[in-house]
Amino acid sequence: MEVAELKVKLKTQIIEYLNLLDFTPEDIDDEDQLFGPKFDLDSIDALELSVLLEREYGIKMTDPAEGRKVLVTVNTMVDYILANKAEA
Repeated sequence: MEVAELKVKLKTQIIEYLNLLDFTPEDIDDEDQLFGPKFDLDSIDALELSVLLEREYGIKMTDPAEGRKVLVTVNTMVDYILANKAEA
């Protein structure tokens, strides 16, 4: 899967997992801060994003500090997926 395809897929999954019904994948920029004012996410949403990574990509994050580095933007999540799973 190409990086561009993975980004669109991940944006769609973020919208579904977090119930962001007011957003489309096109509304989410690759560098938007996921926990900034645009999306108004909280700690429960961070858990949902961790679940997304585990269910969809087989990647389990056990270190909360790691999550704070990974769950920042679509780009940081895609980089993490590509680094931790050969077939994303």
